[in-house]
Amino acid sequence: MLSDAAQFTVRLAENEADLHAAQRLRYEVFVDELGADGALVDHDARLERDRFDPFFDHLLLEDGTRGGEIVGVYRLLRDDQAAQAGQYYSEDEYDLSVLKQSGRRCMELGRSCLARDYRGGAAMYHLWNGLARYVADHKIEILFGVASFHGTDPGALAHPLSLLHHRHLAPKDLCVRALDHAYQNMNLLPEAQIDRRAAMLEVPSLIKAYLRLGGYVGEGAFVDKTFNTTDVCLIMDTQKLSDRQKNIYSKGVVA
Repeated sequence: MLSDAAQFTVRLAENEADLHAAQRLRYEVFVDELGADGALVDHDARLERDRFDPFFDHLLLEDGTRGGEIVGVYRLLRDDQAAQAGQYYSEDEYDLSVLKQSGRRCMELGRSCLARDYRGGAAMYHLWNGLARYVADHKIEILFGVASFHGTDPGALAHPLSLLHHRHLAPKDLCVRALDHAYQNMNLLPEAQIDRRAAMLEVPSLIKAYLRLGGYVGEGAFVDKTFNTTDVCLIMDTQKLSDRQKNIYSKGVVA
């Protein structure tokens, strides 16, 4: 999977060295920047890792102008891989029964990140093109995964969480629910009291990107004390994307 720009190459991790490169970038973003931690995080080697890594495919974005340095990653878990792992990663946070029982091909996305110097530019576009190729190759129908707000104070996130609840809640056939032990109601403000412009400024760019593609959020947020985040579950039905939406992330990709 090659991008059409000479600078970037998008490919799947092929060996342990590739995986470690992905985990090092994840450490820089999730541990150094956001203060995350976990049982298997290797602080000495600066690797952000967990028990699910061996089951995922790892999509890598390389910068050819920096000797092939890994500057973007995406973690992908198809339904057949989840069966081997025993569960989806998101099942530690959300009840996914409605998706698992749908009879449709599902894939979980996670650990999406870019090196600091590559945010807000073309890098994410190329990473998403690689993702679109993967989705087409494996005939994936439903994409989902948790995305995070920094911090665990729901009061500080009342406007964006309430906006997501009122404007972007998933339909019943796709609506997963946060698990009770860390469930956070997102209906914190009546819709009329939401400052929509200010709320959208607080929504992380990755979540906004999924919303532009017609994505939804599940019911309730999950407060993750270990990762110092408040998570929402994003769900996207690839068969319901308009041609305009498909072009956002799959330009030049032929299914």
